[in-house]
Amino acid sequence: MPASDALTEARTHLVEARAALRDMREHTASLEALAGDRLSGEFLKQTLYRRMMSLRDDPSTPLFFGRIDYRAATGADEDEDCWIGRLHVTREMGSEPMVYDWRAPVALPFYRASRTEPMGVALRRRFGFSQGAITAFEDEQLTGSGPGDDSFGHSEILEAEIERPRTGPMRDIVATIQPEQDLIVRAPLDTSVVVQGAPGTGKTAVGLHRAAYLLYAYRDQLSRSGVMVVGPNASFLSYIGDVLPALGEIDAVQETLESLVARTAGRPVAATDEAHSAVLKGDARMATVLHRAVWESIVEPAETLVVPRGSAQWRVPAHRCGAVIDELRGRGVRYSAGRDMLAQRLAHQVLLRMEASGDSPDDRVQNAVARSAPVKAFVNAHWPALDAVKLVHRLLTDADFLARNADGVLDGAEQELLLIRPGRGVRVPRSATAWEPTLADLVLVDEASDLLNRTPSLGHVIIDEAQDLSPMGLRALGRRASTGSITVLGDLAQATTAYATTSWADALGHLGKPASSITELVAGFRVPRSVIAYAARLLPSIAPSLTPPHSVRRSAGDFRIVSGAAGLVDAVGAALAREGTVGVIVADAAVADAAGALTAAGVPFAHLADERGADEFRRLEVVPATLAKGLEFDHVVLIEPAAIVAAEPDRVTGLRRLYVCLTRAVSSLAIVHGNPLPAELDAA
Repeated sequence: MPASDALTEARTHLVEARAALRDMREHTASLEALAGDRLSGEFLKQTLYRRMMSLRDDPSTPLFFGRIDYRAATGADEDEDCWIGRLHVTREMGSEPMVYDWRAPVALPFYRASRTEPMGVALRRRFGFSQGAITAFEDEQLTGSGPGDDSFGHSEILEAEIERPRTGPMRDIVATIQPEQDLIVRAPLDTSVVVQGAPGTGKTAVGLHRAAYLLYAYRDQLSRSGVMVVGPNASFLSYIGDVLPALGEIDAVQETLESLVARTAGRPVAATDEAHSAVLKGDARMATVLHRAVWESIVEPAETLVVPRGSAQWRVPAHRCGAVIDELRGRGVRYSAGRDMLAQRLAHQVLLRMEASGDSPDDRVQNAVARSAPVKAFVNAHWPALDAVKLVHRLLTDADFLARNADGVLDGAEQELLLIRPGRGVRVPRSATAWEPTLADLVLVDEASDLLNRTPSLGHVIIDEAQDLSPMGLRALGRRASTGSITVLGDLAQATTAYATTSWADALGHLGKPASSITELVAGFRVPRSVIAYAARLLPSIAPSLTPPHSVRRSAGDFRIVSGAAGLVDAVGAALAREGTVGVIVADAAVADAAGALTAAGVPFAHLADERGADEFRRLEVVPATLAKGLEFDHVVLIEPAAIVAAEPDRVTGLRRLYVCLTRAVSSLAIVHGNPLPAELDAA
């Protein structure tokens, strides 16, 4: 078929597919929620609403991006041309699909078919788009001879899509998923994986597309158990927030560790720990201390339980009550569940004595005895109710209580470091109500809460930037997938917290998933070749065990170093003269200076940390170095690398922070400095 005819065919198909999608949405909107009761009716309304929202069409985004031609001659069951896109579109209910959802099994060869394994496909076609309109196409012949013999060779359309300027938050990569990425995306639900990904390898996008795939392939199961994406901070969640809705998925929950533990504690983070204190509070040994502190509360019975009923008094000896308590503890139940069960177990002991005397009590009698004042008083005295916030507050303010439960686990100096003392820059709270907890404190509260009442498990949890979590933070997220699976995303070379992990095997142990597989992605699609090569000079100092990344893009990108601190405004002006987003990344302490220089030059900008509307797009943003992780900009102006390194508590952490900042650019990077560059950036 001539190229002009192929383009005409594709454009016609796009128009018809958009019309069909509009009909699908209108049909869904017209449906009435008829149910047998009000609760079922509300549930059905929500289901119809979510379905209608998933069928939204964005005219600026292509409804399909490729086509695969199955042919019987190459092993397919029949000849069929399948258009591959973001949503499943049919012309009429029950009719042949016009567009197949990229997650459907029939679409798999679009990502994985090769000349050596065509998977029944004779031809793979990619479409180029501009503002939702088809502009070009490329064909890859997977059998026979002719154009496209290098089926895994260079693709102009694919590279153009990767390098397309950013015009807002993160977008999906569904049109550019590579075979090694697709293997991770389509891993079964019961498989937990770690993705060690160098900058620009698409690990965050892979994780989000895995969420979309799992919600599609295991919808019935996950509609009940749920999917959660955990990001490092609220700015990051804002950046990735549009990806899943663009793929038709609006049911995944997006959280940060801070939002999760603050919800558990019922209070926000109100203070900040010094690094050495945060490291100790995040140490996995704190789980043992908390476990002791919870179960220390149980008191061994020393007196007989006496329960009056009618004219009789029923007695349960202290040793028998103690045996009941020991039996419950030995069952491994949560503390609060054991407390609830104790009243019934004691009441059962009373019923046994009633029966031995010739009485015939039933369950109503047992329940009444369990609710009686003597039994309640016994339970309160020997298995008292606990509050997680008050427990952790006591542990951090009561030296004797801490010493009893940390004996043999933490030494004296560590115990002293944990205690809230006057003169450490924090106010000593008189009560748990007046306590202003740090994030590490609330993670401890979350651990204590789980000891009291089991944390509900989700079906799948995706954890991004996981290398920056403490062991206790990893435990907090791991128990939210205790019966589900996880996808862990991160890069050990980008670990920038004082308590960051140095081993994925260790991290998996804290997450409770030690048997998970670890995949390393080193082929970069986002960061230009010259930029990633320059940043990789830091790897011998920050992560010598990792494989150095490489860029698969032919373009080296625009990389330059500008001497002289006064070059900020000129570098920003040059970046703004090009299409796409611009990020000015600067050490946190220098944000005000950078903002002042831009204001004086009359250059409009925004602060990354400022609140924004859901649809607000910012062309130029000033980005504190500590918030740059996970973000990407078409053009980056990096100010004073040495200051970014010096701002961290140690040099290795500072160099890792710099590595993060150097690798945020998609098209160009300009380094502006007045002070000498870190020696580690010198060419080897």
